[in-house]
Amino acid sequence: MRQCTVCGKGSVMGGHRIKLRGKYNPQPMTRKYPNLQSLTLASGKKVVACARCVKQSAKRALVAA
Repeated sequence: MRQCTVCGKGSVMGGHRIKLRGKYNPQPMTRKYPNLQSLTLASGKKVVACARCVKQSAKRALVAA
């Protein structure tokens, strides 16, 4: 399972139910994956991080500069 190396966010199971004539039909569950991107840290190390962590690291770099 792929997950963010910064925050640990991984995939989750989810789905929706369809109501037909007052009863809910069983629907297969689907796996939702996080938006993982490759990111180079300030130390030069390459990691796989979710989009939220990529945005946060960009903001931290602007504040530090």
